[in-house]
Amino acid sequence: MTVGKLLEKGATVRVLTRSSQKAQKMFENRVEIALGDTRYPDTLSQAMLDITHIICCTGTTAFPSQRWDFDISSSGNPIEQLLEWSQIYFNTEYRLSKAKNSPEKVDSEGVSNLVAAPSHLQRFVFVSSCGIERREKFPFSLLNAFGVLDAKFKGEQAIIRSQLPYTIIRPGRLIDGPYTSYDLNTLLKASTGGKLGIAIATGDTLSGDSSRIDVAAACVESLYHPQTEGKVFELINQGPRPAVMDWGSLFAQL
Repeated sequence: MTVGKLLEKGATVRVLTRSSQKAQKMFENRVEIALGDTRYPDTLSQAMLDITHIICCTGTTAFPSQRWDFDISSSGNPIEQLLEWSQIYFNTEYRLSKAKNSPEKVDSEGVSNLVAAPSHLQRFVFVSSCGIERREKFPFSLLNAFGVLDAKFKGEQAIIRSQLPYTIIRPGRLIDGPYTSYDLNTLLKASTGGKLGIAIATGDTLSGDSSRIDVAAACVESLYHPQTEGKVFELINQGPRPAVMDWGSLFAQL
């Protein structure tokens, strides 16, 4: 959805990906493909050539899973596997030492690497999360049990300290496809059905569900609205949806 809107506006889009085959299939060969990984700074400089705007929506699961890419024994012994995963869940130092794709690696270190890569950016748009400033309060403390909000907060701070022109968008629980998360919303294929409006606010005060489609649209629209520069705001879906979404009026609230 994000790519389609940018192409409609005449932009040239380059996608940074770990898998060129997956990216070509996903974007139907409509974009430039740059092979790289935000976790490894030496893969970024070539991908950043002539880039003027970045939309960063990287992330991994909030709770330890195979997506964290643990460097652990592949033994088929169920007792050994149980002990290994017990260590992962209950020993923070062990978990972080074994995970190559944890929130710390992706949302903190990866974002910091991307910010530091050579560029002449006109805007850096970052998709973060509601609850960043409430991460010690329920229910966000549960979401942050393994540090995902801590990591995203570090990523936000790296962007702000960089003095690059930025926009930070904090959605709620992501619903609508593509369903790539490991959560209940994915299991139930939760959707707004395109019927809910959009609410935005600052100060980390909102809670609720956010359509991936609307978050993607907000990322693109923010590039074309100067009042979003240097702003951090939440975005959720609620209330009746207007026939036409007036992004200018929404962003005027910031």
